[in-house]
Amino acid sequence: MKLRLPVVSVYTVPTDAPEADGTLSWHSTTVVIAEVTSGDTTGTGWTYGPAAVGDFLRDHLAPLIEGRGALDVPAAHEAMCRAIRDAGRAGVAACAISALDIALWDLKARLLELPLARLLGVCRERVPVYGSGGFTTYHDKHLAAQLNGWVHGQHIPRVKIRIGEDRGRATPRDLDRVRTARQVIGPEAELYVDASGAYTRKQAIRVGHGLAGHDVGWFQEPVSSDDLTGLRLVRDSLPCDVTAGAYGYDLPYFARMISAGAVDCLQIDATRCGGLTEFVRAAALAQAHGLEVSAHRAPHAHAATAASIPNLRHIEWFHDHVRLEDMFFTGALDPTGGTVTPTHGLGHGLTLRTEEMEQYRVA
Repeated sequence: MKLRLPVVSVYTVPTDAPEADGTLSWHSTTVVIAEVTSGDTTGTGWTYGPAAVGDFLRDHLAPLIEGRGALDVPAAHEAMCRAIRDAGRAGVAACAISALDIALWDLKARLLELPLARLLGVCRERVPVYGSGGFTTYHDKHLAAQLNGWVHGQHIPRVKIRIGEDRGRATPRDLDRVRTARQVIGPEAELYVDASGAYTRKQAIRVGHGLAGHDVGWFQEPVSSDDLTGLRLVRDSLPCDVTAGAYGYDLPYFARMISAGAVDCLQIDATRCGGLTEFVRAAALAQAHGLEVSAHRAPHAHAATAASIPNLRHIEWFHDHVRLEDMFFTGALDPTGGTVTPTHGLGHGLTLRTEEMEQYRVA
């Protein structure tokens, strides 16, 4: 079973409303899709990032895959990692590796006629999710409608909103929005916030004390995720869990974050870190240090693998990516009740909606 040259495509989908977090704003989401085929069977992987990821994947990584054994995913992964030495791993290259790695695992499971979760070995049948959105551009009615939909409509008992508006220059509004969120979801649901690294160290501590009054249990990137000393300082100063790791592009990144004592829960993004191969390794590293992990964004790329991780806390049911993945794939998961069940169908259980996607193609 040999691999054919992968097919790469890029699509850009406008957001359904203007979106921003503490340090960035955007009006569209770009997805890069890789399809790998052996015989009559195709596996699909994807990542989110600039169209340049697709160019790199097509020009530099796809030729490395052609002709390899379809079942030898670790060998293909290692070949890609070695080939990007001079290009540098972080960013474009890592995202390109991630898309191909996800496709290779999907293909392997399909060739063996197994759900990907069963191929990896199931630790749990149901994977917990948390609703994620609450962008700083949302007015209060929009925020309330989104949170209501998750907590009272789909009965997802944990949600996250963005704070740190205007790089931390609007803290009164940040706290007002947190207050609104708590009022909407009620006292029982878990409330999380993501500052996207917008605050300074002392500012994050001051904001964190304000968050405690609204029973916020998760403070994501209160300071830059590159500031490991700052994360540790905030973590040691607040009762809530401090989390980060979304911008990890290789295993040493996670090792440094863990060794610094910077987080209470390690976030990992399989569409950035090097795919499912590296996701599993990073999760094992966290478990060895007594930490849980949470999957960042791209819920359908993570769900099957998340079912195999013993120290998983949950996966992020991220508004942008849920919307796009539901548009682009059949077999999308249902989070009603706060969990998804990724153990049905072959591979990751998703099939591309080729005709519906075409209007968004950019490469």
